[in-house]
Amino acid sequence: MTTSEAAAAPPAHHRAGGGFRNPPGSPRQTATLRDFLRFMLVDMRRAKVPAIPAGHVAPTAPDLAALRENEIAWLGHACFALRMAGELVLTDPYLGPTAGPFGLGPKRFIASPIAARELPRVDLIAISHNHYDHIDVGALEAYRWREETPVICPLGVASLIRRCGFTTVIELDWWQDWQLDGLAVTCLPAVHFSGRGPFDRNRTLWCSFAFQSDSRKVWFGGDTAPGAVFREIGERAGPFDLAIVGIGAYEPRSIMQASHATPEEAIGIARDLKARTALGMHWGTIMLTPEDPFEAPERFRTAALEQQFGEANALTMPIGGVRAF
Repeated sequence: MTTSEAAAAPPAHHRAGGGFRNPPGSPRQTATLRDFLRFMLVDMRRAKVPAIPAGHVAPTAPDLAALRENEIAWLGHACFALRMAGELVLTDPYLGPTAGPFGLGPKRFIASPIAARELPRVDLIAISHNHYDHIDVGALEAYRWREETPVICPLGVASLIRRCGFTTVIELDWWQDWQLDGLAVTCLPAVHFSGRGPFDRNRTLWCSFAFQSDSRKVWFGGDTAPGAVFREIGERAGPFDLAIVGIGAYEPRSIMQASHATPEEAIGIARDLKARTALGMHWGTIMLTPEDPFEAPERFRTAALEQQFGEANALTMPIGGVRAF
């Protein structure tokens, strides 16, 4: 291959003919048809939401507009509001009752503390991929500031966002940057997949994000399994003050090992990223998989202790809670 041909070659995660793939060194799914049938017809039908632990939901809804610099609020699942460089950022806005089309699909057992129509004007919405529990079309259409708020997303997702009424949509590939005044945003790899129906699997890209101000650097994982790429991210884009990483929806492993991390793997990801602290997300909101939805935080803290990350550095929040980072 000549130098000019190498320069023109598409990135390794771009499939010939369109679509995308995970980075080299990512885990592969090992599930059989029998595993999928058992998951859908047996495991999920038997799965029940246990009693909600005390303190899992904050007593009052957060005032997102009043968030101070380097404060973060959790609205459940992968939806956070955080303020950096003076900008109010909202991630993966899933605020409605159901993660699926036409009211079908898994349902939240903890409602969002804020309805989409009650959201204040935010300065940026960041969307990691197109799954229903990360892009809630009803919430986006109910948001009142669609013409004023830019949305940043990975390749192929912009058309869906524009159909929701947003006029400023920025699509990025992995390792591309974008600037919002003093806030730098980098689209980074993740180990997952995309699709909103039976015929569009991996036609759009999935990603994680780095947000950087003068005083903080935060990584938001979207959905991801572990993989060798996080050591690369740690070297090229780290270290991070905070890694927001998924710790739920991980069973059965034969199905989920290629798309969602266990709590123990989440700590490994944070370590690879060179993160000082890790904040668990993607748990305690909706039953996507059959494990106890409230076992993840304890496993997360235990793993931090055992992996010498520091139990106090493995953080979780109540839904509706606010904390500094």
